[in-house]
Amino acid sequence: MKSNLQQQEFSPTHDFARQLDKNDPLRSYRQRFFFPKHNGKNVLYFCGNSLGLQPHGVEKALRRELKHWREHAVEGHFRGDMPWMHYHKFLLPQSARLVGGLETEVVVMNTLTTNLHLLMASFYRPTKERFKIVMEAGAFPSDQYAMETQARWHGFDPAGAIVEVAPRPGEETLRTEDILATIERHGPSVAVVMFGGVNYYTGQYFDLPAITKAAHRVGAYAGFDLAHTAGNLPLHLHDWGVDFACWCSYKYLNSGPGGPSGIFVHEKHGNDPTLPRLGGWWGHDEGSRFQMKKGFIPIPGAAGWQLSNAQIFSLAAHKVSLDLFDEVGMDTLREKSLQLTAYLEFLIEHTNNQQPTTNNQQSPRLNIITPKNPEERGCQLSILTGSEGRKLFDYLTENGVVADWREPNVVRVAPVPLYNSYRDCWRLAELLGRFGG
Repeated sequence: MKSNLQQQEFSPTHDFARQLDKNDPLRSYRQRFFFPKHNGKNVLYFCGNSLGLQPHGVEKALRRELKHWREHAVEGHFRGDMPWMHYHKFLLPQSARLVGGLETEVVVMNTLTTNLHLLMASFYRPTKERFKIVMEAGAFPSDQYAMETQARWHGFDPAGAIVEVAPRPGEETLRTEDILATIERHGPSVAVVMFGGVNYYTGQYFDLPAITKAAHRVGAYAGFDLAHTAGNLPLHLHDWGVDFACWCSYKYLNSGPGGPSGIFVHEKHGNDPTLPRLGGWWGHDEGSRFQMKKGFIPIPGAAGWQLSNAQIFSLAAHKVSLDLFDEVGMDTLREKSLQLTAYLEFLIEHTNNQQPTTNNQQSPRLNIITPKNPEERGCQLSILTGSEGRKLFDYLTENGVVADWREPNVVRVAPVPLYNSYRDCWRLAELLGRFGG
C-alpha cells in the first residue's frame, strides 16, 4: 500500500501540517486516548513503540470486572455476558484479524518472553545434526537471552548454535538477500529461524514471507517476535505459512504496562496433538478439564498452549484496544502510517538541509538509519544523533517531547497513526531545528 503523498509534495509550513490534519479521516481517534501533560499541555508523544497511550474505556472495563468480582466472586467465572471461564475467547476474532490468522490459530495469554519460551519448547527440538537458530544480530535483548538459554537448556554452546545475521560493514540494516543466503548456507543444520518482525533499534521491517519460505526450504521452522510489528503493520501469518509467532500488547496495542501477550500457531501444528509442548490446565481439553484426571489432552489450535486461566484485568484492558483496532482496520491505519512517517522523515531531512552539519560535512546532523523504503519499515524512525545525541534527547524531553533513547546514540520516534497528528510531527521538527547542541 502506497502513501497518497510523495515527499516532493510535502511542505514544511505549519499551515500544511494543519491542512493534513484537517484532511485526516482518522483525526477523531486522537480524542480517544489520554495524553500526559507538560506545562499544562499535551506532550508530543512519540513513544508508542515502547508504551502506548491509555485508550478511553480502559477504566470502565476494569471497573466492570471489579464489580463483577465484587458481586459474584467465584461464580463470576460462569455468570454475566463475559464470564471469566471463556474470557480469552472474546479476544479471538480481533486478534486473528490483527495478525492475519484463523481464530483457532491465536490466543492471548501470559507475557511475551514467557510465550516465546513456550513456543520454542515445541518448535526448537534440536538434534545432533539440526540444532542451529538463525536470528538477527542486535535483536532485542530478551530475544537474545531467550535463544541463548534455549540453546544451553538443550546442551549446546550458544556460540555454535546461534547464527546471527549482521549488517554489512558500513551499513545499519540487514539486506534480505543476506538473511536468505545465511539460512541457505547453514541449511541442514538449521532447526529454527527466529527473527523479530521489526528490529527494535533500527525500525527495519523484515521480509517475513521470504524468510518463512527460506526456512521451510531447508527444513526449519519459521518463528517471529512481533513485539514491534503487531498493531504497527498489516500481517498475514496464516497465508505466509509462518509456523509460530508471539507479540506483546503494551506497545502499539496500547494495553498497558505489562499487558498480555498473543501467540500464533499455524493450524498445521495446532491441530497436531502429538507436537510436544509444556502443558497446563487451561490448555487441556475443555470437555474433561474439570474431571481432574491425568493425561494431558491439548485443545486443538493455539489454545492448547495455554497454561493457566486468563488474567482478567489485563485482558479487559487489552480488549478495549483490540476493539479500536478492529473498528479502524490495519489497512486503514497503515495508509495513514505511510504518509505520517514519510512526512516526519521529510521534515527531519528539511531540518538537516536548513542547518550546517557538524564535524563531517558529508553527513547530516540527524541521520535516519531506518530504511528509506516505506515497505521496509513501520512507523518508527531511528535517528542516529552523533556526539550531541544525549543533549538533544534531554532538550526534547525538557520541551515536552516523549521519545526514546537507545544507547549508544539513537533517538527513536514513532508517529503512531491512531493518535499522533501531523502537527505533532511539525512541532517535533521545529524543536529539532532550534536545537543548538
